[in-house]
Amino acid sequence: MAASKTILFKTSMKCAGCVASVTPGLDALKEVRSWKADVSGAEKTLTVDAEETAIPIVVAVLEKVGFKAERIS
Repeated sequence: MAASKTILFKTSMKCAGCVASVTPGLDALKEVRSWKADVSGAEKTLTVDAEETAIPIVVAVLEKVGFKAERIS
C-alpha cells in the first residue's frame, strides 16, 4: 500500500443519518485506512487517512449516495 496522508473534504452531509449512509462505501475502500465525519461544524468536513489516489474514489462514493465532496486540504 502506498503512503497515506490526511485529506480533508467539505461535504454536503448534514446529520448522523447522512454519515451512516456513506459508511458502508467508505469502509469498503481498501485505499482508505480510516475516516471520520464532522457534521456539527459549519463546513461539514470529512477527514480521510488514505492514499492520494483515493481522492476521486472517495468523492464518487459520496456522490453515489447523493452527497457532494470537495477537497479542501
